[in-house]
Amino acid sequence: MGEEIKVIVFKLGTEEYGIEVDKVQTIERMMPITRVPKTYAFVKGVINLRGVVIPVIDLRGRFGLAEVEPTDQTRIIIVAVSDMQVGFIVDSASDVIDLNTDDIDSPPEVVGGIKAKYLRGVARVGEERLLVMLNLSEVLNKSEIIQLEGLED
Repeated sequence: MGEEIKVIVFKLGTEEYGIEVDKVQTIERMMPITRVPKTYAFVKGVINLRGVVIPVIDLRGRFGLAEVEPTDQTRIIIVAVSDMQVGFIVDSASDVIDLNTDDIDSPPEVVGGIKAKYLRGVARVGEERLLVMLNLSEVLNKSEIIQLEGLED
């Protein structure tokens, strides 16, 4: 029997994604982002959140999806990745659900154009709903984390 985990559900376009609650520190409304030169295109810059400088990544850009203008629903999900905080820009963050790890299947090669390495799996929620679970350690690879850590200094 799998264990129960809590998952934050967010959207990019029409697809729903999930991140385990224990990896999420806070969810913030869109705020001014200070652009940093010579970074990856999907790195939008840094924010100052309660005195902490946090690099911000546009998940749409990271996954090769078309970027869109922020709306009232746009959120920045602050997560802990390899002992650092990173903000992910998402179209919306809708709810928190309970999932059983037995309901998470291995990811197919590609989901909505996103490569399997970024995915932990696809979770079945009820009869009709599927949730793409992110693999945070792959969303940012080691060299990118090293570059982002330099932004915090």
